[in-house]
Amino acid sequence: MKILITGGRVVDPSRNVDRMADIIVADGKIAGMEETGCVSIRGFDRIVDASGCLVVPGLIDMHVHFREPGQEYKETIASGCAAAAAGGFTTVCCMPNTQPVLDSPESMQFIHRKAAEANGVRVLPAAAVTEGQLGLRLNDFRALKKAGAAAFSEDGRSVDDPAVMREAFRLAAEIGMPILDHTEQSELKDGGCMRRGSFSSRTGLPGIPPEAEPMIAIRDILLARETGAKLHLQHISSKLSLDLIRLAKQEWKMNITAETAPHYFTLIDENVIVGGGRRDIYHRSVSPKGVTVDSHRKMNPPLGTHNDRDAVIRAMLDGTLDVIATDHAPHSPQEKALPFAAAPFGVIGLETSFAVSYTEMVEKHGMEPMQLIRMMSTKPAEILNCGGGTLEGGSRADLAVIDVTREFEIPDRGFASKAENTPFAGMKVKGDVRMTMAGGRIIFEK
Repeated sequence: MKILITGGRVVDPSRNVDRMADIIVADGKIAGMEETGCVSIRGFDRIVDASGCLVVPGLIDMHVHFREPGQEYKETIASGCAAAAAGGFTTVCCMPNTQPVLDSPESMQFIHRKAAEANGVRVLPAAAVTEGQLGLRLNDFRALKKAGAAAFSEDGRSVDDPAVMREAFRLAAEIGMPILDHTEQSELKDGGCMRRGSFSSRTGLPGIPPEAEPMIAIRDILLARETGAKLHLQHISSKLSLDLIRLAKQEWKMNITAETAPHYFTLIDENVIVGGGRRDIYHRSVSPKGVTVDSHRKMNPPLGTHNDRDAVIRAMLDGTLDVIATDHAPHSPQEKALPFAAAPFGVIGLETSFAVSYTEMVEKHGMEPMQLIRMMSTKPAEILNCGGGTLEGGSRADLAVIDVTREFEIPDRGFASKAENTPFAGMKVKGDVRMTMAGGRIIFEK
C-alpha cells in the first residue's frame, strides 16, 4: 500500500526533525517527508489525517514481561503485542523470567516464532544471564546471540555472586552485547513489599530498605567499568541510584545507560495507601494496621518517596536517565486480589506509557517532545542495536500517530492486554494513540 500521513507534527530525534510535515509510506518503508500540503493526494491507497497529532517513530519498550511460555493466563506474546500496538509500540524487548526461563537457543527461537505469528510488533528476547536464573552458572552467551538474543538480563532478580556477574560482563563485552541489569540486593529485600519508611510503618507492611537498589547499582557500575561491558540499568527508582549513575557518567566518563518507568515519576510510596471509598474493589485490601492499600500500586522496585520521584524527574530532564520503559508486568485479577503482602509485584504499562509520560513530563515539567520520543524510541533502538527509532527515508515504516490535544481518563479495564493491573486508572491524560504502523502495515487504529 501507498499511504500519506498528512497534517501532523513530525518529531524524529534520529534526524533532529520537529516540524509540520507529510509522511509518505510505500512498500513498507518511509518513502519521503514533504512540506504539509505540497503532496498531491492522487495515487495513494490511504490518506491519514494527522491534524493535531504527533507523528513519531514507532515506540520501543526495552523492558516487558509477556509471560509466555508458562503463564499464558496472564499474557501471551500475541496479547502482549496487541497491547504494544495499542500503546504506539512497534518493538519490545521481553524479559527471560518465564516458565521455563529463556536461557537456551531453542527458547530464543520459540519467542521469534510466536512473535512472527502475532500482529507485526517486533519482539526481541533478552536471554537469562545464568542457567534457570539460579545465579550459579553462566549461559552460553555466544550461542544465545546466534539464536537471536537481543541482550542478556536476569530481570526479576539480580545475580547475587559478584564473581559470576563479573564474568558475565566480561563475556558480554567480548561479543558486544548489552546487559540489562536488575538492581536489587536480595538479602535486604527479606520479604518486604513496599519501600521502607514512614508509610510502610503506618500500614504495618514489611518494607524494602531504600539501599537495596543502589547497592547492586554501584557494584555493577564498578564491574562494567572494570570489564568495559555495555551496562543498562533497569527500572531506576532511587535518588541515591541516580547520584551514582550521574557520578559514573560525569566523573568517570562511563558510557552506561539507565531507564525508569512512568510510575516512578508519577507516584510515590504514599499512593499505595488509598483513602476511604469502596473496599470491594478486588485489588484493595486492609493492611495489618487497618489501612486500605492498593496492590495495583505494588511493584518492584517499590514506589519511592517525594525526594526519589523529584530526583527521577530531574534526571530525566538533565539526561542522566536515557530511557522510559514500562516494565509491563501483567497478573490475573485473582492474584492481585490477594492481601497486599502476598499479591505479586508488577503493573501493566504498554497502553498507558506514552499518555502518562507526555502528560507528566511535557505538559507538567516542560520536557520537549523531541526528548520524550528520544527516550521512548530512538535511544532504546541505539542501546539494543535493533534498528528502528527513525523516520529516515528508506527505513522500515514503523511509526505512531498520537493525538496530544484531547484529554481522556485512563480506564480500569478493557485493555488489549489480558491484564488490567494498572496503577493509573482514573488519571486524566493527553496522548491518545490513534494509529500504529509496523513495516508499513497499520496494526492498530481508532
